[in-house]
Amino acid sequence: MNKITRRQALGTTAGALSVLGLAGATAHAAVTRSRPATPATPAAPATPAGTVDEVYQGRRIRIVPASGGGDDHGGHHGGHQSPGQPTVLIDGRELHVMRNADGSWISVVNHYETFSGPLPLARAAVRELQGASLVPMGGMR
Repeated sequence: MNKITRRQALGTTAGALSVLGLAGATAHAAVTRSRPATPATPAAPATPAGTVDEVYQGRRIRIVPASGGGDDHGGHHGGHQSPGQPTVLIDGRELHVMRNADGSWISVVNHYETFSGPLPLARAAVRELQGASLVPMGGMR
């Protein structure tokens, strides 16, 4: 009787999960591409110090650039984001964003899609949310 080793079982499982992950990412990309293009609203004039404040598809997007110093977000939410990252708010709720090494941006809403900057990323998150509210990281508050 042939017995499978732990290493073989883990390798098979890892391979299967990789295939499922690729299939899911491909399906997500296909859905994203099949959506009709939403006309972008013109960018609101930048407010002082590069802050963006606009209404996009009925949702208020506000982007506040990081300030200098150690705590770039005024101590909000325990400083989840990395220093130097802007604070992106949709209807007053924080959208957690991250800048990749190649300069592109991702968020918790669009984690597998990259964007050229925080504003296109926030607009895509608004489209993806389809009217739903952002939930704080770490569960309900």
